[in-house]
Amino acid sequence: MKSIVRHFTLRSWLFIALNAVCVFVQVFLELKIPDYITEITTLVQVEGSSMGEILLTGSKMLLCALLTLVLAIIIHVICAKIAADYSFLVRAKLYDKVESFSLEQMNHFSTPSLITRSTNDITQVQNIISFGTLALIKAPIMSTYAIIKISGKEWQWTLTTAIAVGVVFLVLMICYVFALPKFKRIQTLTDNINRITRENLTGLRVIRAYNAEDYQKNKFEKANTDITKNNLSAQRILSIMGPSLMFVMNGLAIVIYLLGAYIINSTEGAEGKLAVFSDMIVFSQYAMHVIISFMVLNMIFIMAPRAVVASKRINEVIDYKTNIFDGDFSGETEVTGEIEFRNVSFRYPDAADYVLKNISFKAKKGETVAIIGSTGCGKTTLINLIPRFYDCTEGEVLVDSVNVKDYKLDILHSKLGYVPQKAVLFSGTVNSNVAFGTNLRDEYTEDDVKRAVRIAQAEDFVEKMPQEYDSDITQGGTNVSGGQRQRLCIARAICKNPEILIFDDSFSALDYKTDRVLRSALKEETEGTTNIIVAQRIGTIKDADLIIVLSDGEIAGMGKHKELLNSCQVYKEIALSQLSREEMSI
Repeated sequence: MKSIVRHFTLRSWLFIALNAVCVFVQVFLELKIPDYITEITTLVQVEGSSMGEILLTGSKMLLCALLTLVLAIIIHVICAKIAADYSFLVRAKLYDKVESFSLEQMNHFSTPSLITRSTNDITQVQNIISFGTLALIKAPIMSTYAIIKISGKEWQWTLTTAIAVGVVFLVLMICYVFALPKFKRIQTLTDNINRITRENLTGLRVIRAYNAEDYQKNKFEKANTDITKNNLSAQRILSIMGPSLMFVMNGLAIVIYLLGAYIINSTEGAEGKLAVFSDMIVFSQYAMHVIISFMVLNMIFIMAPRAVVASKRINEVIDYKTNIFDGDFSGETEVTGEIEFRNVSFRYPDAADYVLKNISFKAKKGETVAIIGSTGCGKTTLINLIPRFYDCTEGEVLVDSVNVKDYKLDILHSKLGYVPQKAVLFSGTVNSNVAFGTNLRDEYTEDDVKRAVRIAQAEDFVEKMPQEYDSDITQGGTNVSGGQRQRLCIARAICKNPEILIFDDSFSALDYKTDRVLRSALKEETEGTTNIIVAQRIGTIKDADLIIVLSDGEIAGMGKHKELLNSCQVYKEIALSQLSREEMSI
């Protein structure tokens, strides 16, 4: 439970203390009721007792019951508040932690697993806090108080109750030991079924195009069968507890009455028999409270294994050491819009070979630097070092003459406009998506959005949409085409007015005419902005101020288009595969 309570705040502990006080009063009142039952039993059997005395005692018992009800409502409200506060705090911690992860760390946990931990796992822990903060306080108080009340009675009854408690403990321990491994596996299987479901939803068109419905269905059924079997196995173990505890409770009641009958028979005198009978009634009530306390703990034992596993999975994310740390630099720089790579090399953790080796180049303010090369040569990895999605293994990456590791991340990112290889749109409107990247998101103007959309050549289709700039965009932008998504992503980067624009193969879904017009508009209307372009098309980059040719993670050539045609064999081969010799002007 330590993994759960570590996230409790001072406010949570104050609520728990208040809850303990309320529970103590509730238990006192609840266990006062058997005393009144004894008193009424005695009054009914003693000659000369008046109806008024019986009604007065009954009224006191009723008042105790009503106060117990009121306190129960208060206690449950407090428990719900503690659980809600916990889930709010932990979910916020998880979100902040995941936001700070590098791409490498995201891959370590996987997206389906992080989603499960942020939703299902937190819900598991929230449920046990809501119920457990009551049970774990009430059960010990009630059982202790009840044991004190019966401790002075007949030793036979006390011994019988002790044996019953021992049996209950044994059953609970056996179930807990065998159920815990099952619940650990359930969480992993939940990750797996989430992953398969997510793949089926995101890859629906590919699945249908390849007639792979049955194949995917079999994958899902296997994952579903695994988690179902594991759940059934765990529940079979836990199903032993309920009947066992009921058997113990009912068996204890029978034994108490059998022993009571024997003791009453062996007691002389009517008054003595009456006293033993009253003690038996009270003892049976208190003994039932002791067993009920352990039955309440039974529910904790049913929920605890899964909650403990869930809390450890949550803490695994929260405690995971971030490898991208905020720097201290947040001041003004003497130069702007400048990027420099100094002898940069990079390899992924645990990888044997470097992805990038000894990369050095400089992009000055207002220049367009293009990066080209074969698939897998490290183009995307290279530009991912600029916004610190990864940190270089060796060398330095500088933005405005300052090492990117020295920047506060929000300051560094405010200088950059990034368009990823895969166009990403969020549920909302055209306006909210294009203005998503502005430094002052709430202070953008309609003209800012329209200008960015116009430069990105998205004006023609946006203004044909039903509500133009207020038209809805679904999650992932599934209600617009691939080229339209790409242009809106480019508009989002432009709207931010950054010093540096980074395009990671962001023109691939555009036709040649739109590509040319867009690049021309960028050059004219974002003068002074440095452009870093990763592309596969020679036509997209041939007018760049500097073209960097990558091959196997190394620079194979660097210069302008015509220079590289004469000096770089790799570039020439790429150009020949796309352009005729006349188009290359050679």
